[in-house]
Amino acid sequence: MKILIEDTMEQYEKMFSMEEDRENYFRYSMMKPFEKMWNTINVPLKAKQPNGYDVIMATTMLGYLKVSETQTGRNALENLKEIQALQTVQNTLNHCVEFMEDNHLQINAEALRFGMYIADPKKLELQKGYCGFGGIPGFIQVAIYPNSYNIPKIPAVIAHEFHHNIRFSYFDWDHGNVTVGDYLIIEGLAESFAKELYGEDVLGPWVTSMDKEELAYSIEIIGEALNVGGFAEVSSYMFGDEIAAQEGYQPVGLPFCAGYAVGFQVVQSFMKENNIGIAESTLLGTDDIIHNCGLFSK
Repeated sequence: MKILIEDTMEQYEKMFSMEEDRENYFRYSMMKPFEKMWNTINVPLKAKQPNGYDVIMATTMLGYLKVSETQTGRNALENLKEIQALQTVQNTLNHCVEFMEDNHLQINAEALRFGMYIADPKKLELQKGYCGFGGIPGFIQVAIYPNSYNIPKIPAVIAHEFHHNIRFSYFDWDHGNVTVGDYLIIEGLAESFAKELYGEDVLGPWVTSMDKEELAYSIEIIGEALNVGGFAEVSSYMFGDEIAAQEGYQPVGLPFCAGYAVGFQVVQSFMKENNIGIAESTLLGTDDIIHNCGLFSK
């Protein structure tokens, strides 16, 4: 599979040296290669109305650093260069493609385009300064404000998003009708894929930040809501109350990223109970995995 990695280090270097017109540079130089991805989720590069919803607003909401934040951005950029982040990206994507091909999986795209962007450390404080998006086959973006916690985890978050590319090449993502059960399995499989390739130690805070009591409680609450549908409603269960409050969703009494943690446990339990690996599990439907994971009462 052809891999295309945007040279965002050079792009940021240029943008931070600009006195004005940074937003248009971000739109038409940095995000233009991802225009097809943005169009798929109804995000225009530029809104028709001033201050309307477009790629500037969308990336800010996702936790990317605002283009005006020069000093914060420069600090992150120097760190990313120092750790040779784009070389890590290349190595990781090569590893993911190799695993995919060895296991006869595929991504429904001619090429995979990847971009690494600088995150807003305050906006992504709960996520420990990093996040990703890989829901459209052929495209992956990762946003990171590099720190001692998340630098070792870069390969795992890339693998997580890579798995979304695979999963959505076989199963459609129905944004309006997605259920809690669907979302659990999507995220649980992605994090299980990351574990398969890179080990449990580098998994994200979205699956590792809960203690056993919180996890047991979350499994019970989410187990009663598996058929709840609609993106906003489902998001409350997946992201937990703190993020629900930030994003305007209805809190349902769950800790940070409860759905991600429960989803990971569901998939791990399913694979162990049924002696099935991540490659085969990737091709199974939501109900197959949930009904045979052994975590929820019938």
